[in-house]
Amino acid sequence: MKERTEILEETFRKLAEEKKYASLRDLMQTLYPADIATILSDMPEKLMPAIFRLLPKDLAAETFVEMESDIKEALIKSFSDTELKAVIDEMYMDDAVDLIEEMPANMVRRILSQADADTRKQINEILKYNDDSAGSVMTTEFVGLTPDMTAADAINQIRATGVDKETINTCYVLDDKYHLLGTVTIRTLILAAPEETCQSLMTANAISVNTTDDQESAVQTMSKYDFTSLPVVDAENRMVGIITVDDALDIMEEEASEDIAKMAAITPSDKPYLRTGVFEIWKNRIPWLLLLMVSATFTGIVITSFETALAALPMLIAYIPMMMDTGGNSGSQASVTVIRALSLNELEFKDIFRVMWKEFRVAILCGATLTAANFVKLMLLDKIPVAVAATVCLTMLCTIIIAKLVGCTLPMLAKRAHLDPAVMASPFITTIVDVLSLLIYFQFATMILKAYM
Repeated sequence: MKERTEILEETFRKLAEEKKYASLRDLMQTLYPADIATILSDMPEKLMPAIFRLLPKDLAAETFVEMESDIKEALIKSFSDTELKAVIDEMYMDDAVDLIEEMPANMVRRILSQADADTRKQINEILKYNDDSAGSVMTTEFVGLTPDMTAADAINQIRATGVDKETINTCYVLDDKYHLLGTVTIRTLILAAPEETCQSLMTANAISVNTTDDQESAVQTMSKYDFTSLPVVDAENRMVGIITVDDALDIMEEEASEDIAKMAAITPSDKPYLRTGVFEIWKNRIPWLLLLMVSATFTGIVITSFETALAALPMLIAYIPMMMDTGGNSGSQASVTVIRALSLNELEFKDIFRVMWKEFRVAILCGATLTAANFVKLMLLDKIPVAVAATVCLTMLCTIIIAKLVGCTLPMLAKRAHLDPAVMASPFITTIVDVLSLLIYFQFATMILKAYM
Protein backbone atom coordinates (compact mmCIF):
# COMPACT_ATOMS: atom_id res chain seq x y z
CA MET A 1 0.00 0.00 0.00
CA LYS A 2 2.82 2.42 0.87
CA GLU A 3 4.58 1.63 -2.40
CA ARG A 4 1.35 2.26 -4.34
CA THR A 5 0.83 5.60 -2.59
CA GLU A 6 4.39 6.71 -3.36
CA ILE A 7 3.95 5.81 -7.05
CA LEU A 8 0.65 7.73 -7.18
CA GLU A 9 2.23 10.76 -5.47
CA GLU A 10 5.00 10.83 -8.06
CA THR A 11 2.44 10.44 -10.87
CA PHE A 12 0.30 13.27 -9.49
CA ARG A 13 3.31 15.56 -9.21
CA LYS A 14 4.55 14.75 -12.70
CA LEU A 15 1.15 15.24 -14.37
CA ALA A 16 0.60 18.50 -12.50
CA GLU A 17 4.03 19.88 -13.40
CA GLU A 18 3.52 18.91 -17.05
CA LYS A 19 0.02 20.48 -16.91
CA LYS A 20 -1.66 17.30 -18.09
CA TYR A 21 -4.78 18.17 -16.11
CA ALA A 22 -7.22 16.00 -18.07
CA SER A 23 -5.15 12.89 -17.39
CA LEU A 24 -4.79 13.86 -13.74
CA ARG A 25 -8.55 14.37 -13.37
CA ASP A 26 -9.25 10.99 -14.99
CA LEU A 27 -6.75 9.31 -12.66
CA MET A 28 -8.28 10.87 -9.53
CA GLN A 29 -11.76 9.71 -10.52
CA THR A 30 -10.54 6.10 -10.27
CA LEU A 31 -9.33 6.53 -6.67
CA TYR A 32 -11.04 6.55 -3.28
CA PRO A 33 -11.42 9.94 -1.55
CA ALA A 34 -9.23 8.79 1.36
CA ASP A 35 -6.39 7.91 -1.06
CA ILE A 36 -6.67 11.25 -2.86
CA ALA A 37 -6.62 13.07 0.50
CA THR A 38 -3.46 11.22 1.58
CA ILE A 39 -1.69 11.98 -1.70
CA LEU A 40 -2.72 15.64 -1.75
CA SER A 41 -1.54 16.11 1.84
CA ASP A 42 2.01 15.29 0.74
CA MET A 43 1.91 17.51 -2.34
CA PRO A 44 3.79 20.83 -2.41
CA GLU A 45 1.53 23.59 -1.07
CA LYS A 46 1.54 25.47 -4.38
CA LEU A 47 0.24 22.40 -6.30
CA MET A 48 -2.42 21.27 -3.84
CA PRO A 49 -5.19 23.82 -4.59
CA ALA A 50 -4.73 23.45 -8.36
CA ILE A 51 -5.03 19.66 -8.18
CA PHE A 52 -8.01 19.83 -5.80
CA ARG A 53 -9.91 22.10 -8.21
CA LEU A 54 -9.81 19.35 -10.86
CA LEU A 55 -12.07 17.10 -8.76
CA PRO A 56 -15.83 16.87 -9.52
CA LYS A 57 -18.00 18.51 -6.82
CA ASP A 58 -19.11 15.37 -5.03
CA LEU A 59 -15.64 13.76 -5.07
CA ALA A 60 -14.09 17.07 -3.96
CA ALA A 61 -16.36 17.23 -0.90
CA GLU A 62 -15.67 13.59 0.05
CA THR A 63 -11.92 14.13 -0.35
CA PHE A 64 -12.02 17.34 1.66
CA VAL A 65 -13.70 15.55 4.59
CA GLU A 66 -10.88 12.97 4.70
CA MET A 67 -8.13 15.60 5.08
CA GLU A 68 -6.42 16.73 8.27
CA SER A 69 -7.57 20.04 9.75
CA ASP A 70 -4.41 21.99 8.82
CA ILE A 71 -4.71 20.90 5.17
CA LYS A 72 -8.38 21.89 5.15
CA GLU A 73 -7.47 25.28 6.55
CA ALA A 74 -4.83 25.82 3.85
CA LEU A 75 -7.29 24.86 1.11
CA ILE A 76 -10.06 27.10 2.45
CA LYS A 77 -7.66 30.04 2.37
CA SER A 78 -7.08 29.35 -1.34
CA PHE A 79 -10.81 28.91 -2.16
CA SER A 80 -12.98 31.60 -3.65
CA ASP A 81 -16.38 32.06 -1.98
CA THR A 82 -18.01 30.15 -4.85
CA GLU A 83 -15.63 27.20 -4.45
CA LEU A 84 -16.12 27.16 -0.68
CA LYS A 85 -19.90 27.17 -1.06
CA ALA A 86 -19.73 24.30 -3.56
CA VAL A 87 -17.77 22.14 -1.09
CA ILE A 88 -20.03 22.98 1.88
CA ASP A 89 -23.19 22.26 -0.12
CA GLU A 90 -21.92 18.76 -0.92
CA MET A 91 -20.94 17.91 2.68
CA TYR A 92 -23.12 15.91 5.04
CA MET A 93 -24.25 17.72 8.16
CA ASP A 94 -21.99 15.92 10.64
CA ASP A 95 -18.96 16.60 8.45
CA ALA A 96 -19.91 20.28 8.20
CA VAL A 97 -20.17 20.49 12.00
CA ASP A 98 -16.76 18.80 12.39
CA LEU A 99 -15.28 21.36 10.00
CA ILE A 100 -16.74 24.25 12.02
CA GLU A 101 -15.30 22.80 15.24
CA GLU A 102 -11.84 22.38 13.71
CA MET A 103 -11.42 25.82 12.17
CA PRO A 104 -10.37 29.11 13.83
CA ALA A 105 -13.07 31.72 14.52
CA ASN A 106 -12.35 33.98 11.55
CA MET A 107 -12.59 31.03 9.16
CA VAL A 108 -15.79 29.77 10.82
CA ARG A 109 -17.48 33.08 10.04
CA ARG A 110 -16.51 32.77 6.39
CA ILE A 111 -17.71 29.15 6.17
CA LEU A 112 -21.07 29.96 7.77
CA SER A 113 -21.53 32.96 5.46
CA GLN A 114 -21.38 30.60 2.48
CA ALA A 115 -23.85 28.08 3.91
CA ASP A 116 -27.57 28.49 3.29
CA ALA A 117 -29.92 29.48 6.11
CA ASP A 118 -31.23 25.96 6.71
CA THR A 119 -27.71 24.51 6.91
CA ARG A 120 -26.62 27.23 9.35
CA LYS A 121 -29.65 26.51 11.54
CA GLN A 122 -28.92 22.77 11.65
CA ILE A 123 -25.22 23.36 12.36
CA ASN A 124 -26.06 25.68 15.25
CA GLU A 125 -28.52 23.13 16.66
CA ILE A 126 -25.86 20.39 16.69
CA LEU A 127 -23.22 22.72 18.13
CA LYS A 128 -25.46 23.29 21.17
CA TYR A 129 -24.87 19.72 22.35
CA ASN A 130 -22.02 19.02 24.75
CA ASP A 131 -18.72 17.80 23.32
CA ASP A 132 -18.44 14.00 23.27
CA SER A 133 -22.25 13.59 23.44
CA ALA A 134 -24.23 11.55 20.91
CA GLY A 135 -25.95 14.74 19.73
CA SER A 136 -22.64 16.37 18.85
CA VAL A 137 -21.60 13.58 16.44
CA MET A 138 -24.91 12.76 14.78
CA THR A 139 -26.07 13.72 11.30
CA THR A 140 -29.60 14.98 10.68
CA GLU A 141 -29.76 13.44 7.19
CA PHE A 142 -31.72 10.19 7.44
CA VAL A 143 -34.70 8.60 5.69
CA GLY A 144 -37.95 9.00 7.62
CA LEU A 145 -41.07 7.01 6.67
CA THR A 146 -44.64 7.01 7.97
CA PRO A 147 -46.29 3.85 9.34
CA ASP A 148 -49.09 3.84 6.75
CA MET A 149 -46.73 4.03 3.77
CA THR A 150 -46.69 0.93 1.56
CA ALA A 151 -43.40 -0.71 0.59
CA ALA A 152 -43.84 0.69 -2.94
CA ASP A 153 -44.41 4.22 -1.59
CA ALA A 154 -41.42 3.90 0.73
CA ILE A 155 -39.12 2.88 -2.12
CA ASN A 156 -40.35 5.84 -4.19
CA GLN A 157 -39.68 8.11 -1.20
CA ILE A 158 -36.15 6.76 -0.90
CA ARG A 159 -35.56 7.29 -4.62
CA ALA A 160 -36.78 10.89 -4.35
CA THR A 161 -34.82 11.90 -1.22
CA GLY A 162 -32.09 9.29 -0.70
CA VAL A 163 -29.47 11.08 -2.76
CA ASP A 164 -29.14 13.71 -0.01
CA LYS A 165 -29.05 11.21 2.87
CA GLU A 166 -25.90 9.81 4.40
CA THR A 167 -27.30 6.27 4.40
CA ILE A 168 -30.47 4.60 3.12
CA ASN A 169 -29.72 1.07 4.34
CA THR A 170 -31.87 1.56 7.44
CA CYS A 171 -34.97 3.78 7.37
CA TYR A 172 -36.88 5.07 10.37
CA VAL A 173 -40.63 4.90 10.83
CA LEU A 174 -41.95 8.05 12.55
CA ASP A 175 -45.36 9.35 13.55
CA ASP A 176 -46.59 12.84 12.71
CA LYS A 177 -44.70 14.27 15.72
CA TYR A 178 -41.42 12.58 14.75
CA HIS A 179 -41.59 10.00 17.56
CA LEU A 180 -39.53 6.93 16.66
CA LEU A 181 -41.83 3.93 16.14
CA GLY A 182 -39.44 1.45 14.55
CA THR A 183 -36.91 0.69 11.84
CA VAL A 184 -37.13 -0.97 8.45
CA THR A 185 -34.25 -1.90 6.15
CA ILE A 186 -34.09 -1.25 2.43
CA ARG A 187 -33.70 -5.01 1.97
CA THR A 188 -37.00 -5.64 3.77
CA LEU A 189 -38.79 -3.04 1.62
CA ILE A 190 -37.46 -4.43 -1.66
CA LEU A 191 -38.34 -8.04 -0.80
CA ALA A 192 -41.81 -7.19 0.61
CA ALA A 193 -45.07 -7.20 -1.33
CA PRO A 194 -45.66 -3.68 -2.74
CA GLU A 195 -48.88 -3.20 -0.77
CA GLU A 196 -47.46 -4.12 2.65
CA THR A 197 -47.23 -1.18 5.04
CA CYS A 198 -44.16 0.04 6.89
CA GLN A 199 -45.98 -0.58 10.18
CA SER A 200 -46.26 -4.29 9.39
CA LEU A 201 -42.70 -4.52 8.10
CA MET A 202 -40.85 -2.48 10.73
CA THR A 203 -38.95 -3.71 13.77
CA ALA A 204 -40.70 -2.07 16.70
CA ASN A 205 -39.03 -1.01 19.96
CA ALA A 206 -36.01 0.30 18.08
CA ILE A 207 -32.77 0.66 20.01
CA SER A 208 -31.77 4.33 20.25
CA VAL A 209 -29.63 6.71 22.27
CA ASN A 210 -30.40 10.12 23.69
CA THR A 211 -28.74 13.28 22.44
CA THR A 212 -27.11 13.75 25.87
CA ASP A 213 -25.66 10.22 26.08
CA ASP A 214 -21.89 9.87 25.87
CA GLN A 215 -20.59 9.20 22.35
CA GLU A 216 -18.54 6.25 23.58
CA SER A 217 -21.68 4.69 25.04
CA ALA A 218 -23.44 5.16 21.69
CA VAL A 219 -20.59 3.40 19.86
CA GLN A 220 -20.71 0.53 22.35
CA THR A 221 -24.44 0.17 21.62
CA MET A 222 -23.72 0.02 17.88
CA SER A 223 -21.04 -2.61 18.47
CA LYS A 224 -23.27 -4.70 20.72
CA TYR A 225 -26.16 -4.86 18.21
CA ASP A 226 -24.01 -4.77 15.02
CA PHE A 227 -25.77 -1.64 13.75
CA THR A 228 -24.48 0.34 10.77
CA SER A 229 -26.48 3.35 11.98
CA LEU A 230 -28.04 4.26 15.31
CA PRO A 231 -31.02 6.60 15.83
CA VAL A 232 -30.60 9.55 18.19
CA VAL A 233 -33.69 10.87 19.98
CA ASP A 234 -34.36 13.83 22.25
CA ALA A 235 -35.86 13.77 25.74
CA GLU A 236 -39.37 13.30 24.26
CA ASN A 237 -38.32 10.36 22.05
CA ARG A 238 -38.48 12.49 18.91
CA MET A 239 -35.91 11.43 16.36
CA VAL A 240 -33.38 14.14 15.58
CA GLY A 241 -30.54 12.29 13.84
CA ILE A 242 -28.42 9.18 13.39
CA ILE A 243 -24.86 8.11 14.13
CA THR A 244 -23.36 6.21 11.20
CA VAL A 245 -20.75 3.48 11.27
CA ASP A 246 -18.02 5.66 9.73
CA ASP A 247 -18.47 8.16 12.57
CA ALA A 248 -18.49 5.30 15.08
CA LEU A 249 -15.09 4.11 13.80
CA ASP A 250 -13.72 7.65 14.10
CA ILE A 251 -15.02 7.89 17.67
CA MET A 252 -13.46 4.54 18.58
CA GLU A 253 -10.11 5.68 17.21
CA GLU A 254 -10.40 9.03 19.00
CA GLU A 255 -11.33 7.44 22.33
CA ALA A 256 -8.57 4.82 22.06
CA SER A 257 -5.97 7.48 21.21
CA GLU A 258 -7.17 9.61 24.12
CA ASP A 259 -6.94 6.71 26.57
CA ILE A 260 -3.46 5.76 25.36
CA ALA A 261 -2.29 9.35 25.83
CA LYS A 262 -3.76 9.60 29.32
CA MET A 263 -2.30 6.23 30.32
CA ALA A 264 1.11 7.56 29.31
CA ALA A 265 0.51 10.84 31.21
CA ILE A 266 0.18 13.01 28.09
CA THR A 267 -2.55 15.53 27.31
CA PRO A 268 -4.45 14.06 24.31
CA SER A 269 -4.03 15.73 20.91
CA ASP A 270 -6.10 15.18 17.77
CA LYS A 271 -3.25 16.10 15.42
CA PRO A 272 -0.99 13.51 13.73
CA TYR A 273 2.46 13.31 15.31
CA LEU A 274 4.38 14.66 12.31
CA ARG A 275 1.99 17.62 12.01
CA THR A 276 2.25 18.52 15.70
CA GLY A 277 4.75 21.23 16.54
CA VAL A 278 7.52 20.79 19.10
CA PHE A 279 6.05 23.52 21.33
CA GLU A 280 2.62 21.86 21.30
CA ILE A 281 4.11 18.46 22.19
CA TRP A 282 6.00 20.16 25.04
CA LYS A 283 2.73 21.72 26.26
CA ASN A 284 0.99 18.33 26.22
CA ARG A 285 3.70 16.57 28.19
CA ILE A 286 5.23 19.02 30.63
CA PRO A 287 2.29 19.49 33.09
CA TRP A 288 2.13 15.75 33.75
CA LEU A 289 5.90 15.46 34.04
CA LEU A 290 5.97 18.29 36.57
CA LEU A 291 3.15 16.71 38.56
CA LEU A 292 4.82 13.30 38.57
CA MET A 293 8.18 14.85 39.45
CA VAL A 294 6.65 16.59 42.46
CA SER A 295 4.82 13.43 43.52
CA ALA A 296 8.07 11.47 43.21
CA THR A 297 9.60 13.64 45.94
CA PHE A 298 7.74 11.41 48.41
CA THR A 299 10.12 8.63 47.35
CA GLY A 300 13.06 10.82 48.32
CA ILE A 301 11.46 11.64 51.67
CA VAL A 302 11.07 7.92 52.47
CA ILE A 303 14.70 7.15 51.55
CA THR A 304 15.93 10.11 53.63
CA SER A 305 13.90 8.89 56.61
CA PHE A 306 15.80 5.58 56.60
CA GLU A 307 19.31 6.95 56.11
CA THR A 308 20.51 5.13 59.24
CA ALA A 309 19.45 1.73 57.94
CA LEU A 310 21.07 2.39 54.57
CA ALA A 311 24.30 3.55 56.22
CA ALA A 312 24.42 0.41 58.34
CA LEU A 313 23.90 -1.92 55.39
CA PRO A 314 24.65 -0.18 52.06
CA MET A 315 23.86 -3.31 50.01
CA LEU A 316 20.15 -2.55 50.55
CA ILE A 317 20.46 0.33 48.09
CA ALA A 318 21.34 -2.02 45.20
CA TYR A 319 17.90 -3.67 45.32
CA ILE A 320 15.74 -0.54 45.49
CA PRO A 321 15.38 -0.15 41.67
CA MET A 322 14.36 -3.79 41.25
CA MET A 323 11.79 -3.47 44.02
CA MET A 324 10.27 -0.29 42.64
CA ASP A 325 10.23 -1.49 39.02
CA THR A 326 8.61 -4.82 39.91
CA GLY A 327 5.94 -3.06 41.94
CA GLY A 328 5.25 -0.51 39.21
CA ASN A 329 5.02 -3.21 36.51
CA SER A 330 2.69 -5.33 38.64
CA GLY A 331 0.40 -2.39 39.32
CA SER A 332 0.37 -1.39 35.64
CA GLN A 333 -0.67 -4.87 34.57
CA ALA A 334 -3.67 -4.81 36.91
CA SER A 335 -4.67 -1.24 36.03
CA VAL A 336 -4.53 -1.75 32.25
CA THR A 337 -6.62 -4.93 32.52
CA VAL A 338 -9.26 -3.19 34.66
CA ILE A 339 -9.30 -0.03 32.51
CA ARG A 340 -9.98 -2.13 29.42
CA ALA A 341 -12.78 -4.02 31.21
CA LEU A 342 -14.32 -0.73 32.36
CA SER A 343 -14.18 0.75 28.84
CA LEU A 344 -16.01 -2.31 27.48
CA ASN A 345 -18.60 -2.16 30.28
CA GLU A 346 -17.49 -5.57 31.56
CA LEU A 347 -17.08 -4.19 35.10
CA GLU A 348 -19.06 -1.90 37.38
CA PHE A 349 -18.14 -0.37 40.73
CA LYS A 350 -20.18 -3.02 42.55
CA ASP A 351 -17.66 -5.61 41.28
CA ILE A 352 -14.75 -3.98 43.12
CA PHE A 353 -14.45 -6.62 45.85
CA ARG A 354 -14.63 -9.47 43.32
CA VAL A 355 -11.88 -7.77 41.33
CA MET A 356 -9.74 -7.24 44.45
CA TRP A 357 -10.14 -10.88 45.48
CA LYS A 358 -9.16 -12.08 42.00
CA GLU A 359 -6.15 -9.75 41.79
CA PHE A 360 -5.08 -10.79 45.33
CA ARG A 361 -4.93 -14.44 44.25
CA VAL A 362 -3.09 -13.49 41.05
CA ALA A 363 -0.66 -11.43 43.13
CA ILE A 364 0.06 -14.39 45.44
CA LEU A 365 0.90 -16.59 42.44
CA CYS A 366 2.98 -13.92 40.68
CA GLY A 367 4.67 -12.91 43.93
CA ALA A 368 5.54 -16.47 44.90
CA THR A 369 7.04 -17.16 41.47
CA LEU A 370 9.11 -13.97 41.38
CA THR A 371 10.18 -14.31 45.01
CA ALA A 372 11.39 -17.88 44.55
CA ALA A 373 13.33 -16.98 41.39
CA ASN A 374 14.79 -13.91 43.06
CA PHE A 375 15.82 -15.82 46.20
CA VAL A 376 17.75 -18.35 44.12
CA LYS A 377 19.44 -15.53 42.21
CA LEU A 378 20.35 -13.64 45.40
CA MET A 379 21.85 -16.72 47.06
CA LEU A 380 23.70 -18.22 44.08
CA LEU A 381 24.80 -15.16 42.09
CA ASP A 382 24.82 -12.23 44.52
CA LYS A 383 25.85 -14.43 47.47
CA ILE A 384 24.38 -12.09 50.06
CA PRO A 385 23.47 -13.02 53.63
CA VAL A 386 20.24 -14.98 54.08
CA ALA A 387 18.73 -12.16 56.20
CA VAL A 388 19.23 -9.62 53.43
CA ALA A 389 17.84 -12.02 50.81
CA ALA A 390 14.81 -12.65 53.05
CA THR A 391 14.27 -8.89 53.43
CA VAL A 392 14.37 -8.36 49.66
CA CYS A 393 12.10 -11.32 48.85
CA LEU A 394 9.48 -10.62 51.53
CA THR A 395 9.37 -6.99 50.41
CA MET A 396 8.89 -8.09 46.80
CA LEU A 397 6.00 -10.38 47.73
CA CYS A 398 4.22 -7.68 49.73
CA THR A 399 4.93 -5.04 47.09
CA ILE A 400 3.40 -7.15 44.32
CA ILE A 401 0.27 -7.81 46.40
CA ILE A 402 -0.19 -4.13 47.25
CA ALA A 403 0.63 -3.02 43.68
CA LYS A 404 -2.00 -5.36 42.19
CA LEU A 405 -4.64 -4.15 44.66
CA VAL A 406 -3.80 -0.48 44.06
CA GLY A 407 -3.72 -1.03 40.31
CA CYS A 408 -7.16 -2.64 40.18
CA THR A 409 -8.96 -0.33 42.62
CA LEU A 410 -7.79 3.14 41.52
CA PRO A 411 -9.38 2.99 38.02
CA MET A 412 -12.66 1.75 39.51
CA LEU A 413 -12.64 4.53 42.12
CA ALA A 414 -11.92 7.06 39.34
CA LYS A 415 -14.87 5.74 37.34
CA ARG A 416 -17.06 6.02 40.43
CA ALA A 417 -15.97 9.66 40.82
CA HIS A 418 -16.90 10.30 37.15
CA LEU A 419 -13.26 10.66 36.12
CA ASP A 420 -11.56 8.94 33.20
CA PRO A 421 -10.09 5.64 34.54
CA ALA A 422 -7.23 5.94 32.02
CA VAL A 423 -5.79 8.78 34.13
CA MET A 424 -5.15 6.25 36.89
CA ALA A 425 -2.78 4.22 34.75
CA SER A 426 0.92 3.49 34.79
CA PRO A 427 2.55 6.81 35.88
CA PHE A 428 0.32 7.52 38.89
CA ILE A 429 0.17 3.92 40.04
CA THR A 430 3.95 3.59 39.67
CA THR A 431 4.49 6.69 41.84
CA ILE A 432 2.14 5.41 44.56
CA VAL A 433 3.61 1.90 44.49
CA ASP A 434 7.19 3.25 44.62
CA VAL A 435 6.49 5.00 47.91
CA LEU A 436 4.66 2.00 49.39
CA SER A 437 7.35 -0.47 48.29
CA LEU A 438 10.07 1.62 49.92
CA LEU A 439 8.10 1.88 53.16
CA ILE A 440 7.63 -1.90 53.24
CA TYR A 441 11.27 -2.52 52.29
CA PHE A 442 12.69 -0.40 55.07
CA GLN A 443 10.22 -1.72 57.64
CA PHE A 444 11.32 -5.29 56.86
CA ALA A 445 14.95 -4.17 56.87
CA THR A 446 14.53 -2.55 60.28
CA MET A 447 12.85 -5.64 61.79
CA ILE A 448 14.87 -8.44 60.20
CA LEU A 449 18.30 -6.88 59.96
CA LYS A 450 18.15 -5.47 63.51
CA ALA A 451 17.95 -9.02 64.78
CA TYR A 452 20.60 -10.15 62.28
CA MET A 453 23.05 -7.40 63.23
